Amino acid sequence: MRSVQSLVNIVLVPALTGLSVALAVLLWLPGAMSPSHNETSTTGTYSATDTSLLPSAQGPVSYADAVDRAAPAVVNIFTRKIVRRKTHPLFDDPFFQRFFRTNPQPSERIQSSLGSGVIMSADGYILTNNHVINGADQIVVALHDGRDVNATIVGTDPEADLAVLKIDLQELPYIQVAQNRQLRIGDVVLAIGNPFGVGQTVTLGIVSATGRNQLGINTYEDYIQTDAAINPGNSGGALINAHGELVGLNTAIFSKSGGSQGIGFAIPAAVATRTLTDIATHGTTIRGWLGIEVQESTPQLLEALGLTEALTGLIVTGIYPDGPADKAKLAIGDILTHINGEEAANARHAMNQIAALRPGDDIDLEFIRAGQVATTRATAGLRESHQPQ
Repeated sequence: MRSVQSLVNIVLVPALTGLSVALAVLLWLPGAMSPSHNETSTTGTYSATDTSLLPSAQGPVSYADAVDRAAPAVVNIFTRKIVRRKTHPLFDDPFFQRFFRTNPQPSERIQSSLGSGVIMSADGYILTNNHVINGADQIVVALHDGRDVNATIVGTDPEADLAVLKIDLQELPYIQVAQNRQLRIGDVVLAIGNPFGVGQTVTLGIVSATGRNQLGINTYEDYIQTDAAINPGNSGGALINAHGELVGLNTAIFSKSGGSQGIGFAIPAAVATRTLTDIATHGTTIRGWLGIEVQESTPQLLEALGLTEALTGLIVTGIYPDGPADKAKLAIGDILTHINGEEAANARHAMNQIAALRPGDDIDLEFIRAGQVATTRATAGLRESHQPQ
């Protein structure tokens, strides 16, 4: 019969040695006992490490490359305007000046303001906002590379708050316009400009909305809304995508304090570049015209017209004699339901839609008259630009 000591040597020593080895394995290789990465959970068909159902990681960790592409084409714009004081002619008479003041005040003073702009071509065409240069006697453009030069006004479009400038310099950088990338809500955008005159600044945000109108800012409104910080001085600067391409021209902010509150508006690049082409070629913006006045339908108006069924449309309230709509036999009281196949429910959108046409383009109209659906075709005319007095 074996002794207790021999039993310990035979049974316990190997057991303790095995436990020691197992503990060492767990400490040094903690993943050795974990399930395989491809092992399927026993509670279902979804793997604990399966990433196919998770959103894929997109976008760079830095937008420096996008800024490097666009920033050289964004300029600072400084304007000077001579403001003349209005005084009674008697105050200019030296005899009467003796009674009113001993040191006559100057009749003129220089008013300065600042903004931003974007170089659109190698030959020096610059897009900015009309309100940046409106009334300026001198416009100075400061480039990203340190050069500055006087600019001339090629033309303006106050109804869309756009202006085209021209500078004469060599080796000008210019921005690339986004062509084949549809802007979507949630896309990352960056605003580049000169806020408060501190120098070129870049802010980051997303596209909050597109097609914003009825803001009361301009006659033609079709804005990109973004929460990228836009402040005074950013006007006319570039709104770019993550690829460094121009998607809009920063124009306005909604603010109670005067600073950015996360609601900024930019003119879409397609609208701005079209205006640039029109002004550079024709000296003015070319817009289509239908020659009608409309009002959005309401239940009360429909009831007054004897229409009880629910429908949306634009009620024709006025027609210009010999205009495109008049020649197409449209009549006051007709309810436009579709313009070129698009539902006509918003007056601002319909105006923008027609303005985007060229004179001579066809306009297919569907409308309701006396309860019956009818169609006609008009030919777009040329809308005369209205310059503010």
